[in-house]
Amino acid sequence: MRQLPCNLIQREQWGACLNACFLAMLLIAASRSICWGAVGCDLNDPDRDVARLFPASTGYKTSYVSIAKNGGESLLVSIEKRLGDRFRGIYETIDVPYTIYEIYSGKKKIGYIHGVNQKGQFGGIQVFLALDLEGQIQSFYIQKITNQHAAKLRDVQFGRQFVGLSLKDFDLYDVVTGKTSGKVASIKNPVPEAEIDFKASLRATKKNLVLMDEFVFSRHGPGPREGEMRK
Repeated sequence: MRQLPCNLIQREQWGACLNACFLAMLLIAASRSICWGAVGCDLNDPDRDVARLFPASTGYKTSYVSIAKNGGESLLVSIEKRLGDRFRGIYETIDVPYTIYEIYSGKKKIGYIHGVNQKGQFGGIQVFLALDLEGQIQSFYIQKITNQHAAKLRDVQFGRQFVGLSLKDFDLYDVVTGKTSGKVASIKNPVPEAEIDFKASLRATKKNLVLMDEFVFSRHGPGPREGEMRK
């Protein structure tokens, strides 16, 4: 048997090493894509934000749910039907974790805060709703938005237009066409140049309300996992 030169053996070993490293990098990238696939939405500063969105609050609990764990594919189908649109993209996978903030005044529960991620024109939009125990909007808050007109969409005057509305009102809003009637039709876009993100904020609001109805108000599934009370 002919013996291979040492330098050739070294080159073959080096090539094998590179192949192994390349495969390892692919595996790492794959695992990271799985981790990155489910994008949750949490308040940046819960202690501050809860007090601001629910001035009467004295504490809160966090609960964690997902469509995958609370009903799976059948729940996803129900949510999509009620929303009037399909879930798509990294913000709307079946395993997205949703954080529900249960708001208390003393020992009495007085409402909830819940946020969702929504695809906007230039990036993700995070829309939070403060809801009373009947599911009526008490506060509307855009935590994140990438748009040169973001300040106008995050302005308190824009958010006040959502106060008092509920899922019943948003059931009349078509998230695909943007057509609506009733109270939602009275919500005015403060900046016509940002029409895409204005509609995205309305879609996010309806999605938020539908999810909260499925997770909390309609009592579907096993319910949220309780967290510790924060004061």
